[in-house]
This record gives sequence, structure tokens and C-alpha cells, in this order.
Amino acid sequence: MKTLGIPLLAALIALPATASAANESDLRALREEVARLRETYEKRIDALEKRVLEAESKSAATALVTAKAEAAAMPAPATSAGSNAFNPNISLILSGQYGNLSKNPKNYRITGFHLPSEPLGDITPQRGFSLAESELGISANIDHLFYGAASFAIHPDNTLSTEEAFIQTTALSQGLTLKAGRYYSGIGYLNEQHAHAWDFVDAPLAYQAFLGGQFNNDGVQVRWLAPTDTFLEIGAEVGRGANYPGTGRNKNGSGASAIYAHLGGDVGISNSWRAGLSLLTTSPHDREWDDTDTTGTAVSNSFTGSSRLWIADGVWKWAPNGNTDHTYFKLQGEYLRRIEDGNQTYDTAAASLGTSTSGYNTTQSGWYLQGVYQFAPNWRAGLRTERLSNNTVDYGSNNANLLRPDYAPKRNALMVDYNPSEFARIRLQLAQDKSQQGITDNQIFLQYQMSLGAHGGHKF
Repeated sequence: MKTLGIPLLAALIALPATASAANESDLRALREEVARLRETYEKRIDALEKRVLEAESKSAATALVTAKAEAAAMPAPATSAGSNAFNPNISLILSGQYGNLSKNPKNYRITGFHLPSEPLGDITPQRGFSLAESELGISANIDHLFYGAASFAIHPDNTLSTEEAFIQTTALSQGLTLKAGRYYSGIGYLNEQHAHAWDFVDAPLAYQAFLGGQFNNDGVQVRWLAPTDTFLEIGAEVGRGANYPGTGRNKNGSGASAIYAHLGGDVGISNSWRAGLSLLTTSPHDREWDDTDTTGTAVSNSFTGSSRLWIADGVWKWAPNGNTDHTYFKLQGEYLRRIEDGNQTYDTAAASLGTSTSGYNTTQSGWYLQGVYQFAPNWRAGLRTERLSNNTVDYGSNNANLLRPDYAPKRNALMVDYNPSEFARIRLQLAQDKSQQGITDNQIFLQYQMSLGAHGGHKF
């Protein structure tokens, strides 16, 4: 027993030492594995950071999106001095459509409302196949202080026009942004959006009657974004005012001014809203329009005076948990009211025979309300209803010469569109247009819109 006990006791004493050595070996192996993992992940992180820097060097500008109700299209400062930093972003919106109209669009009128003598393309849609308004855009950061952009519209009649061409500050403090050049005015909700961002093929009747489709201006714009939890933006503009409802001018000073305020925010995580109030003031001089007098004779008249347009707008958006990939709903509406005072000249073409000039005072209004629902991924449907109203029309002594119809133009539209990606859209729109008294125009439009190249984010 004594002989066996001694070796057994020695073995029992050695067990802790053996276990300790095994534990040390395991710990060493674990430490080595952790070191290998750390090295691997550090290499991957370095590679990702390098890719991010390369991507940033290829981008000349980005869009700063506010966390509030509106995504303000503010450019980001340049982040690299690489060779591509000096190349502008170029985008091209290709748009075309097929129109089937029961009435001749060349005879289009809005009863009781004076359209420009040369209506814009979106006021008078074409029958058959046509190139809709396509758009070429160029934009880039100029330096650490300025951003520049220009967009050119290619119209169905093969003409080209400059929609916007402006510079904009990127580094002013206190929430201020300054823009100068030609730009779409910030009045209302729809006016600042380019046509390819609209939810329907055409502009609402109120925009056609009071803004000639859409109002852009040559001038200066300043905006202030308040440092508040609720989105609050205030803007002011002064400019030439050459476009309808204004006219071209050959004098110093400004021919148009605008002020507006936009307020918005979130309700929970699924709802967001924005509301606004705007005032556009212009000073048209000999603004002409074609009309028919009480004898049925076609005449051309002109107006000189002041024009004030008030716009109240509101938008409500809903998406489950804020996710718009599968379904969402947008309710949008605007109310426009225009007051004009001044002098009107009746039958300007008869100047050699003597014309009749009298006082002119009108108050007219209009509104539209539309809803768009994405009922399945990539598929949307929308309804729009709209009305105009001749509240007060006084031609002074020319009341005996000109018609003052008591008629409320109206239109209803239904659209369905398919969006296979954020860059492509195919839309079908059915509309019943009763803009002219006693005439119903049943309309069918099939439209495509395709986006090529870099394009900034759209407004809220």
C-alpha cells in the first residue's frame, strides 16, 4: 500500500499544473483568433472607407435633406479635389405621350379666364403621338460657397426654353440661403416642382388660369429655415416678372415680388404634413389676351395694372412606419385667389379706328384637390378634381362690349401609373374637361417618363 500510495499522491499533485497548462494553451489560441479577426475586420473597414472616399470624389454635389416635412434641395459642399470634382452632374428626362382628345386642342379656352396669347405647351395638349416636355439638367458645386444649376425644356414644337439657370449659396449661416438667376418661384406647392415630378400629366386648371401653367422668374430669392423642431421656412423674392401673369418690361426695378411661409412636421412615425401661404404681386403692362365680344367678333384686348395672387396649400402623407416601398397615400390641395385692378383696352387691333379704355377690376379663384395611393409595390392610382370661379368681373364702360359669363369651369381626372424603378414611369390618365361652357372634352393620355444621369431629390 505504501508503495502504490506515493506515485498516486504525486499524480494527484501534478493534475492542477497540467490543467493550468491546458488552460493557458486555450487562452493563447483564443487570443490569436481574436487578433486575426481584428486584423481582418480592420482591413475590411479600411477597404470600405477607401471605397467611400472614391465615391465621394466622383460626386460634385449632393442634396441635403431636412429631417422635417420638406426635403430642401440644398447642395452639399464638394468633398474632394479629384479630377471628377470639376465635372458637372448631367441629367436627362425623356418624356413622351399619346393623346386622344374629343375636341380640337387648338380651340382650347377657359371660359371667363384670360389665358396668355401664346399658351404654354402644358395648357394645350396635343392629339396623337408627341414628345412631351423633356428636360436637360446640369448642376455642380462651383466652390465651397456656391452651387449652380440649369435646366432646359425641350417642347413638343421643337423649341427650347430655359426653365432655370441660377446660382445658390451653400455656406451662409443662421439658416439662410440666397439664390439668384432664373428659377421656379417658391409660391404654393406645385409651382416649384418640375413637370416630371407631377402626379398627373398636366397642371391644374387654377395653375393654367392664374400662372400660365407655371411661374418662373428672373431675380433674387432668399429663404430662411428656422432652427425649430417644427419645420418653418420663410421666403421672399424680387424679380423681373416677365412671365404671365406679368409682362416683359423695359425699365429699372422689379416687376414681381413674392413672399411665402411653409410650416410642416410629423405626426407619429407614419404621418407627415406641410401647409403654406403665399402672395405673388406682379405689374403687367399691356398684357394681351384674345377674346370674343358681345357681337361674336374675335378681338384682342390688353390690361395694365396690378395683379395679386394668394395661394394656400396643404399636403398630407401617410406611409406605414414611414416606409413608402410597399404602400403610401398622399393628399394634396391648393386654393388660389387673384385680384387685379387697373385699366383695360378693348380691341387693340382697331387702334387706327379708335379703341376703348376703361377701368378693370376682377376677383377670381380656383382650387384643386387630389389623392394618390400606392396600392402595390411600383403601382399607383390617383384622382384629381378641380374648379374655377368668376367671383367678380367688372370691365367698367366696356361691360357692354365684353362677355362676363357666369360659369364655373371644372375638370376631373383619373390616373394609374407603373414605376418599375425610381427612374422610370409609365402613366395612363383619363380626364373629363369642362373648361369651356357647353363643351365636354373627354381625354385619354398615355405617357412615359425616363430619367437618365444624376438627378437631385424632389421636394416633400
